[in-house]
Amino acid sequence: MQGNNAYANIDRYIDRLITESTPDLPIWNIESIRQGKKPHWNYIDGCMITSLLQMSEITGEKKYFDFAEGFIDYYVSENGDILGYDIEKYNLDDINEGRVLFELYAQTGKEKYRLAIEKQKAQLDGQPRTDTGNFWHKLIYPNQIWLDGIYMAQVFSTLYSKEYGGKNYADMLSQIENVNKYMQDKTTGLYYHGLDCSKSIFWADKETGLSRNFWLRSIGWFTVALVDIIEIIDDEDAKGRLTRIFSDLIDSITNFRDESGLYWQVVDQPGRNGNYLETSGSSMIAYAQLKGARLGVLDSSYASLGKATFDGICAKYLKVNDVGELNLGGICLVAGLGPENNTRRDGSYEYYISEPIVENDAKGVAPFVLCYTEILRTRGNNR
Repeated sequence: MQGNNAYANIDRYIDRLITESTPDLPIWNIESIRQGKKPHWNYIDGCMITSLLQMSEITGEKKYFDFAEGFIDYYVSENGDILGYDIEKYNLDDINEGRVLFELYAQTGKEKYRLAIEKQKAQLDGQPRTDTGNFWHKLIYPNQIWLDGIYMAQVFSTLYSKEYGGKNYADMLSQIENVNKYMQDKTTGLYYHGLDCSKSIFWADKETGLSRNFWLRSIGWFTVALVDIIEIIDDEDAKGRLTRIFSDLIDSITNFRDESGLYWQVVDQPGRNGNYLETSGSSMIAYAQLKGARLGVLDSSYASLGKATFDGICAKYLKVNDVGELNLGGICLVAGLGPENNTRRDGSYEYYISEPIVENDAKGVAPFVLCYTEILRTRGNNR
């Protein structure tokens, strides 16, 4: 899928997603639909609303902002209470959607957004920590650092520090540098999905505490977190330290890029039986490359690589169905580690390739749309 027609098709695809979605039943939240969950504050919707706010910014089309505002208004009451949010779960995933509150507050001045920001910050203030000083990923995952938790919590934390916290980025920086120190494989430069600092959970190596494999989307979340935070912060020393981690990771994962431009579900095992080229993580890497090149923290050649990955995703997974609707496929629905009563989620190769592959889930759609916004920036929004 190439050229202006491709971009017109993508516009129509995004429009269909928002036209057919309501705040209580967004069609991109496949997990909630399959599990029959009641409307609740969650990272999946947060990712999608983040991408729509970027679409609004780059295109100037108010429909994207209006949808995002209406969606979040459904969840946030006038006193800042958040529908379906339970602080006592201490779930870092639930912080992610809070990042959109900063933009909505800046654009509308609605005090309820500011109050909701403080409620989310209260969770981080009380979040249990590992002995390294990092947040537990969730209360049900004691002493565990998950790579995707950096995206879920630290973008919000950085925005809060910049706007209301005296631009003190020390805690954020320490948590990311700990991930670099303890979770990176020094041979490949890739990062493991999880670390149990107690080294006691069934999926963890008894000597290192690390999980067993390199899951693409977890690495993708980490790259997106890094590039987003690099854009936000205004401390040159912190930015430089994060840039070194970011550029090293981008250099490392690009070594595992398939000739199609995409990346494999289990990153370092291309072509192994059952492994597949996965959309969400590939979109995240492409977005990070495009944005990193735009910000000048990566070599400009990475913009071409990111664009080629985006085009590869379009060619392989953006397909028209029998009724003429576009659908984005190749998306791993979910993957995790544990808890103790779920030994299937053991971090093995066999586990990662066993999770469902779906269409139109926001874990894939949102980074795909974010890629699209970066491409539009390079084209001057010429679609």
